[in-house]
Amino acid sequence: MGNSPSTSMGLSNAATVNKIQETISDNCVVIFSKTTCGYCKMAKKLFQDMNVNYTAIELDMYENGSQFQDILHQMTGGRTVPRVFINGAFIGGATDTQKLHQEGKLLPLVHQCQMRTHFF
Repeated sequence: MGNSPSTSMGLSNAATVNKIQETISDNCVVIFSKTTCGYCKMAKKLFQDMNVNYTAIELDMYENGSQFQDILHQMTGGRTVPRVFINGAFIGGATDTQKLHQEGKLLPLVHQCQMRTHFF
């Protein structure tokens, strides 16, 4: 008789999901971030130091930033920022990203993506 959680998604929620998915698929590196977050700054600096372009979505600059976080939580299992995506895949937060870099695995992921985007 009542609404189940799966059917109570409003249009604005669907639009936000589309915006997130579109951003992730259209960009090689996407960081969902907040301007005041130290871990977010660390993740962005990591890509800057490697001269890798990234798209940062600063959630605290959006009126519906908490809605973005709710959807990212459903997509990734975590609500904290940063949420880092490379080549359409979620790789984790700042410490996960840094660990991949220390293991020498971050740049190859970015290069895979950059190779893909140069063919279009």
